Amino acid sequence: MSRILILVGSMRRGGNTEMLAQAFAEGAREHHEVEIISVADVKVNPCIGCNSCFSRAGNACSQKDDMTAIYAKLRLTDVLVLASPVYFYGISAQLKAVIDRLHTPLRNHFPIRCLALLLVGASTLPELFDAIVTQYRLTLNFFHIEDAGMVLVRGVKDKGDIKTTDALERAYRLGQNIIG
Repeated sequence: MSRILILVGSMRRGGNTEMLAQAFAEGAREHHEVEIISVADVKVNPCIGCNSCFSRAGNACSQKDDMTAIYAKLRLTDVLVLASPVYFYGISAQLKAVIDRLHTPLRNHFPIRCLALLLVGASTLPELFDAIVTQYRLTLNFFHIEDAGMVLVRGVKDKGDIKTTDALERAYRLGQNIIG
């Protein structure tokens, strides 16, 4: 049984991104331990690039916020799932702040073997997810992490729009089939 951590990057509670993450979690819970952290529930400041974490005892960040608890959870995570709405062809600022705070030597102690990506966007442009998927693949390559899969959903804007697509079923199946 693997430990899966889902980081939900939407501030809108009960929205399409949260529903997609919940569907994934439901499928994954059949074989794994799953925890969801929503950026709406935590306070994480952006990285200030001071690099003090490279010289501080225990590689502690100079900022005192909820990222400390997220670091502790990442130390126990086998599979990391990033779920975000797409704003101007990128992930949400709140999720980006969490990701940027992984610029720390602590990341060398995370047992993450797989990474999955769940994205929701209002636009129907074919290239809607290209920039995010490129960053995702670069991250996989840099850290030598396995791609656990992606569910990319176009054309969903208003709360609940995702229910009119097959995305929730695809997310559920991806969660069901995760091998951590």
